[in-house]
Amino acid sequence: MSANYEESLEWLYSTQLFGIKLGLENVTRLIESLELPGQLAGRKILHIAGTNGKGSVCAFSDQILRDAGLTVGMFTSPHLISFTERIKVNGQAADECFLAEQIDLIREKVKEWETHPTFFEITLAIGLLYFCDRNCDIIILETGMGGRLDATNSLKADVSVITQISLDHQQWLGEDIRAIAAEKAGILKPEVPVIVADVDPAARDVIGRRALTLGIPYIEAHPLPEEWKLGLAGPHQRENAALAVEAACRLEGDRLTLDGIQKSLSMTRWPGRFQSVGDSVIVDGAHNEAAARALAATWTETFRGGEKATLIFGAAHSKDVKGIFYHLGPLARRVIFVPIKSERRLSPEEMSQSLSDAGYSGVETFSVTSVKAAIAQARNFPEKILIAGSLFLVGEALSALEDEPEAFEVSLQ
Repeated sequence: MSANYEESLEWLYSTQLFGIKLGLENVTRLIESLELPGQLAGRKILHIAGTNGKGSVCAFSDQILRDAGLTVGMFTSPHLISFTERIKVNGQAADECFLAEQIDLIREKVKEWETHPTFFEITLAIGLLYFCDRNCDIIILETGMGGRLDATNSLKADVSVITQISLDHQQWLGEDIRAIAAEKAGILKPEVPVIVADVDPAARDVIGRRALTLGIPYIEAHPLPEEWKLGLAGPHQRENAALAVEAACRLEGDRLTLDGIQKSLSMTRWPGRFQSVGDSVIVDGAHNEAAARALAATWTETFRGGEKATLIFGAAHSKDVKGIFYHLGPLARRVIFVPIKSERRLSPEEMSQSLSDAGYSGVETFSVTSVKAAIAQARNFPEKILIAGSLFLVGEALSALEDEPEAFEVSLQ
């Protein structure tokens, strides 16, 4: 990491002090000031919103489209180990020197602005600059949170996707499925078809009514052939892959073949989604109840003999940890609690209480102060190690596991 990049990144992280500001006025001003609308003309945009599965749909779509010979830019969040993971072209993380230059450019441009752009708004602008510089044919944008007021919604897509919707980020998006679905449906725009997962009926009603009002197609993806193999584990990934196939066909159907799509899906990788590290560790960013349910189903499908795990767990205050443990508790022989590196972290005592509230007070528990200590302790037991909860925890774990000689090479490409 160059000194200039490190210094520029430090300034960018300092903008997190401005917090989360949902709204499009400031990011639109930033994008226009960088003359991005002209540079983006002629490039197709795939916009993906939802509660769970967004990253997987991005990954499947990216693999299909670049395997078809297109140059594909992908903007996702958060990152697990390196900031550069957020901005990729054809699977390769962004160039640090370019990022440093653009961060400094934006820093100078906005220094006198009365309303300062947020960390996410600036990161999106940098990603768009990078995609234009690398002459991307397709740009895949994952919403950060919600949809209607998310910075990514300042751009008009060619195809929109809404993945599964569940309760998460209620303090910003609303307390029930209908309210959250309305925020996700905010990405819908005139003349832009939307592809929607098999969502809760309440969510389907909200999104369907919005699509009808706009006069746009409401498309449900075709199920994949049962014999098709996926590079991502778990029954829930079949729907994510089907959404990606439908989106890719809508964008570049003339370039795609069934054989090519099938091969791309089998080759797709996405870190932190039931990711095996060596023979004994599974890492999964199951940070809400719906994701925990999917993780439990994937574990049960993968280890059919009722195999238990040593669970390493850490989470943030805003999460329904009791709901998460309702699904992960049956998998755990024991739980090792570790506080995540966030001001919003739950203490081991709080997580232990949630485990008890979920009905698993009899499970053996331990508390440690770091992920490395948790992994070291977990290796004293014969069961496989399952690391789950916050994506902060997943990133720390993958970074720690990279240093272990017995761990395989963890790829974030």
